[in-house]
Amino acid sequence: MKTLTVKYFAILREQRGDAEEQLRTESVDAQSLYEELQAQHGFTLPVDRLRAAVNGEFRPWPAPVNDGDEVVFIPPVAGG
Repeated sequence: MKTLTVKYFAILREQRGDAEEQLRTESVDAQSLYEELQAQHGFTLPVDRLRAAVNGEFRPWPAPVNDGDEVVFIPPVAGG
């Protein structure tokens, strides 16, 4: 088991009801982590609509996550 800090923005923050959480998980990569959280929190966005950053760097979905990492899921946002 590893402990991760996960941060949420925009619609994910709204659906989670919080901007950040620490959790223990056995997920091995960002995609499996998001799928776990999607089932747990009812996130409506599919993986292909998001970007993942691990420790401040954008990473491909199969990149591993390790104990102590900070993972940020970034949905599409509109600006104006």
